[in-house]
Amino acid sequence: MSQLLWQKAGVETNAKIMQFLAGDDVVLDREFFLHDIAASKAHVEGLANIGVVSGGEAAALKRELDVLAEDFRAGAFVLDERYEDGHSAIEARLTERLGDAGRRVHTGRSRNDQILVATRLWLKEKLAELEGYCRAIAQVALERAAQPALPLPGYTHLQRAVVSSTAMWFAGFAEGFVDNTLRARQTAALIDANPLGTAAGYGVNLKLDREHTTAALGFARMQVSPIYAQLSRGKFEMAVLEAIAAALLDTRRLAWDLSLFTTAEFDFVKLPAEYTTGSSIMPNKRNPDVVELLRASYATVAAARTEIEQLLSLPSGYQRDLQFTKGSLFHGVRQGLMALALVPDLLARMQWNEGAMRAAIEPAMYATDVAIEQAAAGVPFRDAYRAAAEAAASAGAGRTPEGSLAARVSPGAGYDLRLDALQQRLDGLGG
Repeated sequence: MSQLLWQKAGVETNAKIMQFLAGDDVVLDREFFLHDIAASKAHVEGLANIGVVSGGEAAALKRELDVLAEDFRAGAFVLDERYEDGHSAIEARLTERLGDAGRRVHTGRSRNDQILVATRLWLKEKLAELEGYCRAIAQVALERAAQPALPLPGYTHLQRAVVSSTAMWFAGFAEGFVDNTLRARQTAALIDANPLGTAAGYGVNLKLDREHTTAALGFARMQVSPIYAQLSRGKFEMAVLEAIAAALLDTRRLAWDLSLFTTAEFDFVKLPAEYTTGSSIMPNKRNPDVVELLRASYATVAAARTEIEQLLSLPSGYQRDLQFTKGSLFHGVRQGLMALALVPDLLARMQWNEGAMRAAIEPAMYATDVAIEQAAAGVPFRDAYRAAAEAAASAGAGRTPEGSLAARVSPGAGYDLRLDALQQRLDGLGG
């Protein structure tokens, strides 16, 4: 490992202790490294603005930071166990190339605000991805809801309940993902605050140009209080995981439906072949493994959020416990976004089996229609309910699924899906 940033003369280090302290930090920092470099460039510009580094030094530092970014992308620079973390790697590289100018780059900042700003930039990027996936899912669902509706049994308690339709099914998930799009955007607005320049959580005796770094890094506002900058670590990460989890809760229910609907017992849905896998022993099997892992992905994100929450049982100020938030955050966000990326194509290409769905609609599923009609004609609803229950087996006489859906005129129901209103809401969130 290269010279430690905090190493003091005469203090020996223990290899086992250092391994424990470092953990997999340097590996995880690969995910945030380019953002760390971008924040370092903005910091250098801010230092130049207040005369801590000269214009020439700033230009050289920024040039070397750009070269480092390109080398990292190309694999010519590897962030590995030679370094304690990504922050020390940046300083070591700049010092190697530029000597004293490289040693000045850390003036006025701490590794605490370095990881805060790098993570914050990464989170903003991931929330933009989340919003894009949610928007795409909502749009596909709206488009499929606008196609001619096929009869689909509606279930409560996993028992056949009333006549529904494929259009209503898609519309339900469309509205859910419109809300998830909004949730992603609102979370992005919450975390869009620049912590760079708060140092170790108490500021520094330099008039840092935090307004410049805020604008240069594309933040909407400055995170003003250095103490709150530290308090927000973990809190903002949890907010992002919660936004992803909200989308995955809807995905989990969607996946549960598809898991049931693709069974031979239901046979309502056929999945695209590449969304299924074969059995290692049973030649007759095609398994909906993708759908099952979509259903399971919420657990990974929820676990990541819980781990971070448990780590936050801390007093104010930085504590080393927070190092462990990085692994949870990375794995939770990665799994969640990877899952959501598959959903738009899955929804676009899944196929309904109209014959099986029609065959599953039994006469008793019209009993609610009968009761409501009688109530509308003036019969007290409880009387109409009892009469419909007694005659449920014959409730479907002379009725069709299309007729039931056409009579469902309450806003959002079969006859009046209000897809235009949902589309307007989605469009109103911008692109």
